[in-house]
Amino acid sequence: MSIDKLLGGISRFQKHVYPKHQDLFEKLALAQRPDALFITCADSRIDPCLLTQTNPGELFICRVIGNVVPPYPDKLGGVSATIEYAVGVLGVQAVVVCGHTDCGVMKGALNPDALAEFPNVTAWLQYARVDQRETEPTPEFLLSLAERNVVAQLKNLRSHPAVKQRLKEGDLALHGWVYHIGPGTVTSWDEARGTFDPLV
Repeated sequence: MSIDKLLGGISRFQKHVYPKHQDLFEKLALAQRPDALFITCADSRIDPCLLTQTNPGELFICRVIGNVVPPYPDKLGGVSATIEYAVGVLGVQAVVVCGHTDCGVMKGALNPDALAEFPNVTAWLQYARVDQRETEPTPEFLLSLAERNVVAQLKNLRSHPAVKQRLKEGDLALHGWVYHIGPGTVTSWDEARGTFDPLV
């Protein structure tokens, strides 16, 4: 894809999309009040707004490989700042950690030697909690890893002070999802049952 495709998209947005939603964009130019923080992978196959059918201004989005949330206070940076701002300043009512099928991070975490020439990626993957396996991982095994990684990141999320405070106050909900790319379905973590179940 060349930059021309992106420029063409901007042109179509300005000519055809913006005029239909001008009132919304003019309102959003003054302030934002998103309903949820959506933490998901940077994988190009995931579009949070398309998946959830939300409009601009409704989701505060954090995209990072592996939908990783480093535990507080380890690895303070963009993810931690995004969580703190969304939960503490914007006052979102929910945080969703959304993993996905066929996750390259899960594959990379299983075979870290293959990423030896990418030290930043390797260091980041230490936060993706996966089991080691010598044989070629099956799609089912990778799905299980993606699910367990979501649960691990939810645990890390609870260690952040802003999240901990809002949970104590009882006005913040945490959700763990896995997006199944092929069928377009989403499963959700049920902590009481210890399973991922279909959302719809």
